[in-house]
Order: sequence, then structure tokens, then C-alpha cells
Amino acid sequence: MAKDKRFDPQQPQAFLRYLFDVAVARAQPLLTLPDYLPPPPKGRTLVLGAGKAAGAMAQALEKWWPAEAPLSGLVVTRYGHTPPREAPVSEAEEGLAALPRTPRIDIVEAAHPVPDANGLAAAERILALTQGLTADDLVICLMSGGASSLLTLPAEGLSLADKQAVNQALLASGAHIAEMNCVRKHLSRIKGGRLAAACAPARVLTLAISDVPGDDPSVIGSGPTVPDATTCADALAILKRYQIELPPVAWAALESGARKTGAWETPKPSDPCFVHNQVQLMATPRASLLAAAAAAEAAGVTAYVLSDEIEGESREVGKVHAALAKSVARHGQPFAKPAPGKACVILSGGETTVTLRPRQPGAAKGRGGRAGEFCMGLAQALQGEAGLWALAADTDGIDGVEDNAGAFVMPDTLARAEAMGLKVADFLDRNDAYGFFQALDDLLVTGPTHTNVNDFRAMLVQTPGPL
Repeated sequence: MAKDKRFDPQQPQAFLRYLFDVAVARAQPLLTLPDYLPPPPKGRTLVLGAGKAAGAMAQALEKWWPAEAPLSGLVVTRYGHTPPREAPVSEAEEGLAALPRTPRIDIVEAAHPVPDANGLAAAERILALTQGLTADDLVICLMSGGASSLLTLPAEGLSLADKQAVNQALLASGAHIAEMNCVRKHLSRIKGGRLAAACAPARVLTLAISDVPGDDPSVIGSGPTVPDATTCADALAILKRYQIELPPVAWAALESGARKTGAWETPKPSDPCFVHNQVQLMATPRASLLAAAAAAEAAGVTAYVLSDEIEGESREVGKVHAALAKSVARHGQPFAKPAPGKACVILSGGETTVTLRPRQPGAAKGRGGRAGEFCMGLAQALQGEAGLWALAADTDGIDGVEDNAGAFVMPDTLARAEAMGLKVADFLDRNDAYGFFQALDDLLVTGPTHTNVNDFRAMLVQTPGPL
């Protein structure tokens, strides 16, 4: 019988895609959520949530919640990210009972990464649903990456256009996710613990899929139901550091909050509204990386997980990964005695950033995201090193704003590009990873995966000697 090429390290591209699929499957809500559900409360159960995985999380909750127990609510997810009900959400779910055909939780869609009117309307509806809650009620908040943009409710005096402009500036600035979300919290009426305050005195259980380095619940989706330790002064410092403009009313309000005289400060850990709140992480980047590592080991490939918390400029992180991979390819495996002829895979995750370069007048706009930019930096630094293959992709299935999850890098990537008259440096200059890897037919296109544990990177290294 022919060996399945997905499990065969001698078929590098298929093998790397297989590891990505394993990592994504480990974070599927339908498989992970049941372990964290509480018993139904004395009162009613209200489900609220946001994020790129929110639709799948809501459907999973509907499936596993007792049919006789009351359940209602609303979640908002990205356009096109609501899973179909007539089929399993992923290959990993085959054989499970079908999802309920009659939803009890409304799922609406909105824009990401820049918010739109649908996200604003959803946030207003979510806040309105908290009216009349009692101590006998339970609020289950479903949070995943993307919620910061999808759940937008500008602070008093700000418009949706103001929030859109700030979001666009933050995305282009190179600020890391904790910095961006600190600002977002302080310009919002629902983030940074404010949703929890609105739910009091009900008990709040937050079930989260982490997409942030360190798995800090207050950073995931800007923590609508989680205490916020950051301050207005912190937000001001970040805005000044990255030279991001704000309307005068926002500057004045943040400065007032920094003096502890304003109303824009977020609820802190000592606030009594959090007394009956609990947070559970359903899925994390590290758990998915470890699942991929176990799959590699089962295929006879030694696996190393560098870290699930890697941050920094994407292209520079790619260069560092290239240096490590070249060392392994030339001298043997890391962290152990050399094993000639033994393949290994090096895995990492986290959330890198892309600082957009200024465009020349009339120049085409670059297309691409963190994973693609990492791959360009990696390919440029590898310079066609033999025995090295890599995949970098976003586990939500969308790298930036295009239709790809990420891209592959192979030993002949640069040679094929140069044969087509393409220079990777030119594409890096305009942040156009999509254009570069599309021309090579090396994009990974998966469609929405209905989960999100952020960046996934895998480098397959052939150490000296035959496989």
C-alpha cells in the first residue's frame, strides 16, 4: 500500500500542510469546548461573544448545552467565518453528531481588521442584552482573536470613523498586539472589562481561544469581561510612541483619565464587578504546537517547539529562523547530539508584526500579512540552502486581508523567482508577500478554519546524510 504523503517527511510540502492541519484541529471549538461547560444556572443563560472563532464556538455550545436548559444570545464573527451547519466544521469532527439545525444563539458577521457599522450594531445589541440580569443568571462570553475589531463601541465623543482611523494607524505602525489592545480598550465602551461591569450581578464565565503571546486573557479580544491593569497613561504613551493621531476630545479624555479625574479609565482587578467572574482558555497556541510536534514524532521526525510567544518584525523573525535552520542543516539537530540523516521539524508560534513601508507615488499597494512577510524574510536569508522547507500560516486561515492562510518556502524558491524576473527584495520593499508567492504558486489557501491560535510556523530540516 502506498504511504500517505501527508505523513511522509520525504514529501515536504504535504507533510508541512499536515502539521498545520493537526495544529488547527487541536483548537477546534466543537472538540475543546465541552470540557469547560458549567451546569445550567438557576436563572437564564445568556451567551455573548466575538472573534473569528465566535461562530464555531457558539455552534459548539449549542450542541453540547442541555436541550432542556434555556439558552440565548448573540455573537459576532468575521464575514465568511460562520461555519455551515450542514457539514462538519473540520475533518477532525467527522463522526460527531450533527450540529443543531435551529440556532438558539444569533450569529452576525462584521468587518475585520478594520471595524464597520455591522460590528458597531452588534456591540450595541450585545450591551443591550445585559439589561435586567440577576445574580441567578449566567453569562457565557465566547472570546477569540479578532474580537477587538469585531466588537466596536466607540467611547463617548468618538465616531465609528474615528475608531476606523485609529485601527488602521495601529495596524500599520508595527505596534505589538498588547499595545494595540491597550489603546483599543481605552477608546471603547465595551472592552477592557466594561462588558463584565454591564453584566453584574450575573456570574460571568469567559471561554477563550488564545491568539496572543503569553495567553493573557486581558489581551485576547481586548478583554471585554476581564480586569484591565493598563491605564489611560499607558494608552497615551503608546499613541505618542507610534505618532498616532486622535481627535482632540480623545486626547483630552485620556489625559483626564491619566490624572485620575476622567471617565475613560477601565475597570481594574479590584473592581467588585469581577468577584463572580471566571476565565477558561479552551485552546492555546502552545497546545496546538505540541499537537503538531506529536504528529511529527509519530511520523519519525524529531520535533522541537521553539516558543509560542515569538514577537517582532516578521521579516526579521524570518531571518533569525533561517539562521537556526541553516545551522541545523549543516551541523545537526539543535539541543541534542547531531543525528546524521535524521530529519527534524522546528515549530514556533506567536504574533509578529509588519510595519508598512511608504509607497512611491503611483506604486501598487502591497498585499500580504505577517506569515507571508516572515516567509519572504526567511527565503531571502536562506538563499536557497539545500534541505530546508518551511510553512508559515495564520491558524484562522487568513493572512492579512487576502484569501490565503500563508505560504511555503522551499530550497528552490529564490531560483524559481529569479527565473521569472522576480526579486524578493522588491516585494519586501512594498510588503507584497501575496504577490510574490502567488506568482510562484506557493500560497497556502485553506479558507476560514473557524478557530484562531495565531501564527503557525514549521521548518522541516534535513540534517547531513540521507533521510
